[in-house]
Amino acid sequence: MDQSISTLGELKKSGWVSRSIKEEMRENLIKKMYKNEVLFPGILGYEKTVIPQIQNAILAQHDLILLGLRGQAKTRILRMLVQFLDEYIPVVEGSEVHDDPLKPISKYARDLIGEKGDETPVSWLHREHRYGEKLATPDTTVADLIGDLDPIKAASLKLALASEEVINYGLIPRTNRGIFVINELPDLQPRIQVALLNIMQERDIQIRGFNIRIPLDVSMAFSANPEDYTNRGNIITPLKDRIDSQIITHYPREMDVAIKITEQEAWAERGGEIQVKIPPSYKKILEYVAFEARNSEYVDQKSGVSTRMTITAMEQVISAAERRSVFNQETKTTLRVTDLYAMVPAITGKLELVYEGEQEGAVNVAKHIIGKAINKTFRDYFPDPQQRKSEESEDEYHEVLDWFAGGNMLEIPELISNDEYKKRLQQISGLKEITQKYAKDEPDDLLAMMDLVVEGLHQHSKIGKDDIDDTRTYTDMLGSMLGGMTGFDDDDFTDEI
Repeated sequence: MDQSISTLGELKKSGWVSRSIKEEMRENLIKKMYKNEVLFPGILGYEKTVIPQIQNAILAQHDLILLGLRGQAKTRILRMLVQFLDEYIPVVEGSEVHDDPLKPISKYARDLIGEKGDETPVSWLHREHRYGEKLATPDTTVADLIGDLDPIKAASLKLALASEEVINYGLIPRTNRGIFVINELPDLQPRIQVALLNIMQERDIQIRGFNIRIPLDVSMAFSANPEDYTNRGNIITPLKDRIDSQIITHYPREMDVAIKITEQEAWAERGGEIQVKIPPSYKKILEYVAFEARNSEYVDQKSGVSTRMTITAMEQVISAAERRSVFNQETKTTLRVTDLYAMVPAITGKLELVYEGEQEGAVNVAKHIIGKAINKTFRDYFPDPQQRKSEESEDEYHEVLDWFAGGNMLEIPELISNDEYKKRLQQISGLKEITQKYAKDEPDDLLAMMDLVVEGLHQHSKIGKDDIDDTRTYTDMLGSMLGGMTGFDDDDFTDEI
């Protein structure tokens, strides 16, 4: 449409036709579908579930709610709905409620058109300004959302409170001819939710019993956590009945999708002098942490495990590798098992435990989940050490285990240099050979995979491990157990005899 049009008369001559917000969204969606455009760029894992349901809701001209646990891209999706609006629409210049010049609803616009006729000034509103959003909080009022009478305006204009001109419009009327979103709807007090009923059904508002109803043209959308999760409130039944489409969101279900989301969202490419490489296997570990947490008996599953956890976890482990590189004045490094445990702060801040206790409890749960994720990734690449060997075959790990059984130990300080790290791993008999045999897909990450084998054997209770300060030490399992009994002598038991 020609945005040089500046008066109502010019707009009429142009042939522009008014249409409702939902008709506009429907028609623009259909155009995008015909062109095979990506409807929600950057939203992964919903191609066969959530996105088709949103398409159906828009085509049906429905108000909708996205229902799901935290960290499932609900708000991001709702903010992307503006792409289904026209780039620009004409409005009566100066109107607080974006009046349609051909169908004005406010007294201001009606009076202006009555006074100036075809010379009424028209301006053009970009779609980015046709989106309104409110995070539901307990202190939200009807005046915030709908509006109220403004006695100060009445006094300054010398008007009676019965005049329509003293109305101070709330957020929803100011989003007339646009999309208005309320996030975390159950947090809105029931009496405030009641105020939305007329908007949802009759498409109008009434302010403080004002005898004039104002018809609005607005597309409403909401987000919420499942009602059985939130302890702060719920959605009242009449409002829930008026929301046409309820769409259930979910966490990533496939490993490759989860990895793509984390890669897309995490600050991994930092553009500095230090280059940190993340092997594919270590990316899997990060995602397995989330998958394991979502099935852990220690984690409150009703609260969910946000995808933000893996994003911040990746940023933490990269930072740990960067810190080591700076310490050793190196410019290139690859993630190590030690770096993986740097994600503990990212996990403890994102999990709600079933039994809340001391802070150490959350740390232990985080380390337990990381260990299970490492264990699962290890078995994706290497044979399960717990499986009984057949009579014909030899234990795959016997040479490595024999090395530790011979009294040798592996010490990996947190800030050890790349060269020393390589030297210490390569001294273990048979470790390089078994790694090369099974980790053929990651030949450039041999050291990281060798490190994974050692940690994997520990997770399967084949070798012992001690974490003391900033150093992890691996030893023979039997020796580790006996070592824990040192410090006792016969004198300690004389009183028992």
